[in-house]
Amino acid sequence: MGDKRQRARVQGSWAKSAQLPKGGARGRGEDSVACQPRAGCWGTGPQTFEFHQPAKPLREIPVEKVIEHAGEYQISQGPTGVSRLRLVPGFLSQEEADWMFSKLLAELPWSQKTNFKQGQAYEEPRLTCWFGELPYTYSNSTLQPNSQWHPVLVQLREAVEQASGCSFNSLLCNLYRDGKDSIAWHSDSEVSLGPEPVIASLSLGDTRCFSLRKQPGPEEDGDYTYVERLRIPLPHGTLLLMEGATQEDWQHQVAKEYHDRGPRINLTFRTIYPEPARAKQTQSDGQWGGQR
Repeated sequence: MGDKRQRARVQGSWAKSAQLPKGGARGRGEDSVACQPRAGCWGTGPQTFEFHQPAKPLREIPVEKVIEHAGEYQISQGPTGVSRLRLVPGFLSQEEADWMFSKLLAELPWSQKTNFKQGQAYEEPRLTCWFGELPYTYSNSTLQPNSQWHPVLVQLREAVEQASGCSFNSLLCNLYRDGKDSIAWHSDSEVSLGPEPVIASLSLGDTRCFSLRKQPGPEEDGDYTYVERLRIPLPHGTLLLMEGATQEDWQHQVAKEYHDRGPRINLTFRTIYPEPARAKQTQSDGQWGGQR
């Protein structure tokens, strides 16, 4: 047994390298090939490296900016116009917000909407309900008219109109049940909203972060790597208004979060225009009646 182990060691890692015959031949019955060094292998001599200047200059990715204090913010200005945000933390008192949140959570007709993308159906990762005299179509599916506004929503619409100086005839309600519910990057740029729509967003419940990113220029070829980005925490009772060219020049989202989050209700007041009015207004000066 000991002899076998010794022979195995000699034949294995302890064995000496086989000696080739003179001339580099491997022996009878094998090809006689000289050992040629290969490029890139160890022991082949000094290597030469050349530096090539990148085709495009190196760019820094912009740092995401955070907005969390009350005020009006001009976030961009370009050929399409000025993009503005108005942030009003504490728009509702804690007591008002708590009572309204519990009422709306329990009494609104929440349901899960089915959307379509590239012919494939998928369920939105949140619950919604719609209020307004006109239908609203987005993501290739339509929410039907619903004129039965909950009394709390009527009260809130009046308060938001007074604070914003705008009038709204429709409301999309979103319920984020936990941190897994979300809304992907998009713009509220449907034709039915008209040019430069004003969207008033009122948040109730747990805090979620509202993110915005600038639309890339034509030279970026759809690449969002180097665009400006904003992040806005929206606590209980906060009002946010998006105005001007925000929907044309920016996208927004509420991303999934991978830690505990309680339910959040987001009320997005907007103005929907009927088909004849939209066609007529498009031919005019482009000014719409959303603002008073």
